[in-house]
Amino acid sequence: MLPVSGIHHIALICSDYERSKQFYTEILGLTVINETYRAERRSYKLDLALNGVYILELFSFPDPPPRPSRPEATGLRHLAFAVTDLALTISLLQAAGIATEPVRTDVLTGKRFTFIADPDGLPIEYYEQ
Repeated sequence: MLPVSGIHHIALICSDYERSKQFYTEILGLTVINETYRAERRSYKLDLALNGVYILELFSFPDPPPRPSRPEATGLRHLAFAVTDLALTISLLQAAGIATEPVRTDVLTGKRFTFIADPDGLPIEYYEQ
């Protein structure tokens, strides 16, 4: 067995760096750890944290191809964030102009959840703990 101790980070490629940076920091509330521009690639790399823990790398590249997510495609399915109050989370998202899907209940756990989409259409789940 490999000595894996946890998830280090998740990496995403966006089509519009400034729009995605604004979404992940101002709407979702992640904080910037480091921002690097790599001139040779014409690319940004933005390291983001959740509650002080490094969690997400946001990359930009010139003209990245779109990744299908619906209908379901092979690869990353969605990101999921734990929340303590789903109703409050939905209210805050909607106040920020973010559409939420209808609330569903996980048939295995009985927990409630909903989805939104990031600026590139990547599904993001909010799962009530």
